[in-house]
Amino acid sequence: MDAVAALNEIAFWLERGRAATFKVQAFRRAAAAIATLGPDEVASRARSGRLKSMKGIGDRTYTVIREAVDGQVPEYLADLREKGAQPLAAGGTEVQDALRGDLHSHSEWSDGGSPIELMVAAAEVLGREYLALTDHSPNLTIANGLSPERLRDQLDVVAGINGSGGPTRLLTGIEVDILESGQLDQEPELLQRLDIVVASVHSKLRADRKTMTTRMLGGIRDPQTNILGHCTGRLVEGSRGTRPPSEFDAKEVFAACAEHNVAVEINSRPERQDPPDALIQLALEAGCLFSIDSDAHAPGQLDFLQYGAERAARNNVPTERIITTWPVNKLLAWAGSK
Repeated sequence: MDAVAALNEIAFWLERGRAATFKVQAFRRAAAAIATLGPDEVASRARSGRLKSMKGIGDRTYTVIREAVDGQVPEYLADLREKGAQPLAAGGTEVQDALRGDLHSHSEWSDGGSPIELMVAAAEVLGREYLALTDHSPNLTIANGLSPERLRDQLDVVAGINGSGGPTRLLTGIEVDILESGQLDQEPELLQRLDIVVASVHSKLRADRKTMTTRMLGGIRDPQTNILGHCTGRLVEGSRGTRPPSEFDAKEVFAACAEHNVAVEINSRPERQDPPDALIQLALEAGCLFSIDSDAHAPGQLDFLQYGAERAARNNVPTERIITTWPVNKLLAWAGSK
């Protein structure tokens, strides 16, 4: 099999299984290192052993390449495929089957780990009809947020990818910070050009209840906002440790979401599980729409939608109120109606 494809597929399965970043990147780097060589050159260098001295190639990745060029499915990949045949979540199959797309993902343009093209390729493998690219906004400097100039450049890249006619449509988007003032952290003219705007709070998460409520309401009421991202900001597990949910008036916030046609995100990242189940129930009672999103920062994490589907099913969220089950034309008409 193709050695580059084998290395990238291994990275995909490792990302999906939440392996350590350094382990994943070893395979991504090796794939990038040999991608510029022709298949015959890769095979020649692998068989002669010269590939071992190439920068970015280690013992494990060399073995994978050698097995691939010899016509085998690399043993390591075969083992990962077997493990990956098991679902990530125990339930939510019907909701998962209804999902058509994903409206929250990150690339190496901000704090993701992979090029946009690899994210789209993974979405295609997973059968997604659409994927929104929502890299961060300028205020989140720790995540290399996009300045207006960089976002404009990214829009051209997205247009080029869609011009290739692949099966997955890449939607323009952003995860924009809701600033302390309640304003959105990007030029209004640019936000108007985007297909999807996910608005999230990333700073001062321990603010008092009144302050946080006012801040969130400002973002929700902005006519450019389509989705309220990971609304509590909590972390329940993972390498970053845990973090309690922020405090805000959930009834008032969800009432505003329903009034202003803003979907509440069910964030599928295992370490977030945001909103908590009790808040999903409040959002249901308020009449809110929902968006099940992966918040993927790597290709393999796009399959995290399984976790969000399970939580939506457990909370009896009707599929017709989940915007990521809608066909793309209906979704874009809804988003553009604001």
